Amino acid sequence: MEKITDLQGTFTLNNGVKMPYFGLGVYLSEDGQEVINAVKWALDEGYRHIDTASIYKNEEGVGQGIAESTVDRENVFVVSKVWNSDQGYEHTLKAFNDSLNRLGLDYLDLYLIHWPVAGKYKETWRALEHLYHQKKVRAIGVSNFMQHHLEDLLKDAEVVPMVNQMEFHPFLVQQDLIDFCNEKGIQYEAWSPMMQGRVFKMEEFKQLADKYGKSIAQIVLRWNLQKGVITIPKSSKKERIIANAAIFDFELATEDIALLDAMHKGKRFGPDPNNFDF
Repeated sequence: MEKITDLQGTFTLNNGVKMPYFGLGVYLSEDGQEVINAVKWALDEGYRHIDTASIYKNEEGVGQGIAESTVDRENVFVVSKVWNSDQGYEHTLKAFNDSLNRLGLDYLDLYLIHWPVAGKYKETWRALEHLYHQKKVRAIGVSNFMQHHLEDLLKDAEVVPMVNQMEFHPFLVQQDLIDFCNEKGIQYEAWSPMMQGRVFKMEEFKQLADKYGKSIAQIVLRWNLQKGVITIPKSSKKERIIANAAIFDFELATEDIALLDAMHKGKRFGPDPNNFDF
């Protein structure tokens, strides 16, 4: 595994593109000043990876935050996603252009299929491959794809997805899926690493935080990275954005990683990729 060095460190995707392994998620950040500030604070702090989606309804603010920051566009890794109702070949091409326009950008660094919509995701993937070949996007991937979705996609895909962004936390490790992705050269990425806040109430995390002299959030995020999983904690609070990134001056011991891995219960707090209706 590549070394975890600092906030601007990267994992190399299967096409050679370097993706910062730590980023800012903006799910639930309100469009306008709230998300503009969050993006600017993150970039000022040294973050170089911002993750949004069309369904978050804040792409304009994200684009404005990037434009108003002192960091050049080419040094920011920008991710967005095609929503379920926009899937299918032509619709996806249009949705991508709409996202670019809202962001005020002329290319994306990574574009993801947000959910595996049955009967549509293969056509959607074909559109992503087209955008990739056209160099409108530097990398393409999926989100919420289980192993059987990936196997089905790979039967017809010309391009192997570079990323799979999944719900990932101590209650939902899904090591088999991580191993499958690693074997196929698909980079694993976490969403909801804090179990929607539940980690903050758990004794095991308090003990680890005390042991390392770190916050619970910092323990969880460090675990993500040491698992080789890209992580994008979301916050619109300046102090939280700064604190989340302070995880490069310590390392979790092997037994503590094993302890967190062993909490796996197959428990989801978000929708089930095998059974969603939106």
